[in-house]
Amino acid sequence: MVKEIENYVRVLLPQIGAGKTREIIRLVFEIAKRDKLTPEHILPAAENLNFISAKKLLLKKRYPKNYASAPTDVYYLPELNLDFCSPADYAKKEFYPKYIFVDAQAKDSPLAARVRHMFPAAEYKILDKKQKVGSADYSRRADTLYITRENFDFLKNCPCTAGAAGCGYNLINLGFGCAYECAYCFLQQYQNAHAVALPANLGDFLARVDGAHFNKGPFARPRLGSGEFTDSLLFDHITNYSSEIIEFFRGRPHIDFEFKTKSVNVANILAAEPCGNIVVGWSVNTPRVIAGAEYLTPPLDERLRAAARVAARGFGVAFHFDPVIIYYGWRADYKETILKIAAAVPADAVRWISVGTLRFNRELKKIIEARHRNTEILNEELLVGFDGKLRYSDAQRKEVYSYIFPMLKKYFPKAHVYICMEK
Repeated sequence: MVKEIENYVRVLLPQIGAGKTREIIRLVFEIAKRDKLTPEHILPAAENLNFISAKKLLLKKRYPKNYASAPTDVYYLPELNLDFCSPADYAKKEFYPKYIFVDAQAKDSPLAARVRHMFPAAEYKILDKKQKVGSADYSRRADTLYITRENFDFLKNCPCTAGAAGCGYNLINLGFGCAYECAYCFLQQYQNAHAVALPANLGDFLARVDGAHFNKGPFARPRLGSGEFTDSLLFDHITNYSSEIIEFFRGRPHIDFEFKTKSVNVANILAAEPCGNIVVGWSVNTPRVIAGAEYLTPPLDERLRAAARVAARGFGVAFHFDPVIIYYGWRADYKETILKIAAAVPADAVRWISVGTLRFNRELKKIIEARHRNTEILNEELLVGFDGKLRYSDAQRKEVYSYIFPMLKKYFPKAHVYICMEK
């Protein structure tokens, strides 16, 4: 389809320059993908057609909800290049690395011994500092497991987007890299070592907690959580982090600790004695979004069954509607998702719920469309927002929050419901 569009635009508008041609090709492609139309139907040949008239026509078709009111600088029209990177691999398989690299400082750690025992077929090497870790291909990152000894960046405040109202979250970065393939994931752009990295020195992270200054935001006590650069529980059967973390925070009831996850890997949680300040928080979405953008993740019903088991065991649970993605029928689907959560988990067990709409750095757009050719998350009208990220318009975001918030407060009246990454 791309070659057909490129050829059509160059024949139709041979007089315009390369940069202008790039913008016209981009607009025709996005409309064709969304509406399943041919270039001739999108941009018909006409007398005296030039760049200005062609772009105006295409912007009206591509952004019908926002064209009349949006300033010209909110449209992001980069060069179209679907060969920018290799497509994602959606084949479901058990995580089993081909290569295990271990920092020399971590070679005698229990985690290094455990991974060597769990993955005997993997090629195992003590890391030479000059040796590269991981493939050059992001899609092959799960081939490599890297056991590290982290020496800095133990705890930090959540890096809330510029100009946004913070929620006071605090982070402990226990790992880098994920085996899931969520189309919107920022790690596709951010991660430069294409491997799953897990620190062997959990004790050094926990040693920084006492005496650290934590934000509280609008909450009664600080919240500390893992899951910024990896899923908190996806690899928990390998690391056993959760067992040690639960016992550590059992003696620190003034801090809430959250395992933020999409996984159903809760065996270690269920094996532990309940602890009032331990919360397992699930990222949730509609079945359509999970099937079409959260590839390789467990379905919604499986996540909710795991949440119900954790709640029944006596732990707190949380949910994160993040990102909410707009598409035809989104209202009914998100309502059904909320009703499913309410039916699965006792309302009193739900400690907090966050809601945030789709947003990402502009440069990630090209990676998403190259790695996830069939995803529909880019079909809506994403504009350059207040923080430079691509977002839905202010009016659309307000519509989302005005629709979802009252339902969440109705079914979970004791939960703290808040907006994530918004002005």
